[in-house]
Amino acid sequence: MKLVIFDCDGTIVDSQAGIVLSMDHAFRSLHMTPPSRAATLSVVGLSLPEAFSVLAPEAEYETRRDLIERYKNAFRELDHDPSETEGLFPDCKAVIGALAVRDDLILGIATGKSRRGVDRLIANEGWHGVFSTIQTADEHPSKPHPSMIHTAMRETGIGPAKTIMVGDTTYDVEMARAAQVGAVGVTWGYHLRDELDEAGAHIIIEDYLALPAALEAMFTQLSRTA
Repeated sequence: MKLVIFDCDGTIVDSQAGIVLSMDHAFRSLHMTPPSRAATLSVVGLSLPEAFSVLAPEAEYETRRDLIERYKNAFRELDHDPSETEGLFPDCKAVIGALAVRDDLILGIATGKSRRGVDRLIANEGWHGVFSTIQTADEHPSKPHPSMIHTAMRETGIGPAKTIMVGDTTYDVEMARAAQVGAVGVTWGYHLRDELDEAGAHIIIEDYLALPAALEAMFTQLSRTA
């Protein structure tokens, strides 16, 4: 068996509208200047404490904690109508569905999203049972620490030579490299192709339809170097 682990925001779900709106609300509610859209999207993938340390480095610890709670509350409000602020990337559902029924693959998730957010996504998409291992920011250090991947491999009994991380940010790629697994970067998310390349992505793809072939190529490459 082989393990394919997906990031969530920016890889499965296009949630940038909700993220930017919630970040803007959090800062403005404390009469602080919100970060630019580019700055906000640059920290997608980090856990919230790390993200706010980057976006508000001058703020006191208590202020950053307040920003986190205001951001989370704003994002929960958007949950009432997620169709307005997030959706799956093109061909995502079909490709993941095809991978999920293969008898040689196990699918997982490793995300900076909360467990609640992942549970809502799975319920909305009817993905119960699709992902055999789910690792979230609630249980792990922030990416690029490899804890999420290490736990996913331990839960599934699959080693690094048969594991691939699929993600859109340098944090995903760096986490994969730290865990010594394959790293497939995707360009439809929040970090640029050049950034993914510099971070060490083994393969970079432009759309979901290219993913199955990229996985086969990556697993072949891993087997040769194991």
